[in-house]
Amino acid sequence: MDTSYIGHFLPKGLLEYFDITGIDELCFVKDRSVYFQISLEERNMILGDVDGTQYESKGFTEITLQDFPVRGKAVYLAIKRRRCRHKKRLVKLSETTFHL
Repeated sequence: MDTSYIGHFLPKGLLEYFDITGIDELCFVKDRSVYFQISLEERNMILGDVDGTQYESKGFTEITLQDFPVRGKAVYLAIKRRRCRHKKRLVKLSETTFHL
């Protein structure tokens, strides 16, 4: 699936840090309204002055944000952000470059 066009509809800079893993057209059961869900996953990279070799990825935390509608349909961004921790000190890395 060609997803190069979708970057024009997403917040600026988002695709520098996230990969698109899916674009789905779904429907709410209760009122049968159709909406789009764009699934994004944070890339496995640590930016800044932190030594990335000292940290390891320990799964994801997921949030869902509602974005502006497209063609009268609601748009939801299902974003998976990585959780990283230091390999020896077991301290979580909480600072990330892209703020949602």
